[in-house]
Amino acid sequence: MPDVLASTRKLTLGELNLNLIANVLVALVAALHAYFLILEMFLWEKPQGLKVFRNTPEKAAITKVMAANQGLYNGFLAAGLIWGLLHGNPAFAFQIKAFFLLCVIVAGAYGAATVSTRILIVQALPAAIALVALFLA
Repeated sequence: MPDVLASTRKLTLGELNLNLIANVLVALVAALHAYFLILEMFLWEKPQGLKVFRNTPEKAAITKVMAANQGLYNGFLAAGLIWGLLHGNPAFAFQIKAFFLLCVIVAGAYGAATVSTRILIVQALPAAIALVALFLA
């Protein structure tokens, strides 16, 4: 039996750096999804939203309710990642972050298959990189 529980042992400098890198990447994915929330819920019909989503004002008007719904889901993904970053139990925080990063990857893969392959790069790739860093930390 180990002398110290894994969740209470002191981390080496290398482990701290890997944890910091992983958490920064998770925070960046959370920030991306908070940005998606803002774009889809509040800027969908504005010039910035039209430009980002390569949309016309007419199409944006027709799809604004659907976009707001997507934005809300992106907000939940961001909230879950932030929850994982803030949780005090390292083992549970790891599980939370891994779960929500996997959700982002699945959502990005589905979006790439059904809407635009660009979503794979913008959404799924950053989450996959963060997930790899999380597992390496």
